[in-house]
Amino acid sequence: MGLTISLVVLFGVALAVMLRFKVVGYGGAFVAMMFGFYLASTGAADTVNSLMNAVIAALPTQ
Repeated sequence: MGLTISLVVLFGVALAVMLRFKVVGYGGAFVAMMFGFYLASTGAADTVNSLMNAVIAALPTQ
């Protein structure tokens, strides 16, 4: 049985944990979210998606 988690949810949880433990402040969290939002609308989005797919495919499966 496999469990699939969206990378958006995974990164959202990671950002929430960083805010909770004060690793990053609210300003840094806002910058990170806006960077991701604007990166998704550029030509680099396809490259980032391809890179993430390659990294996920390289992970060992059970």
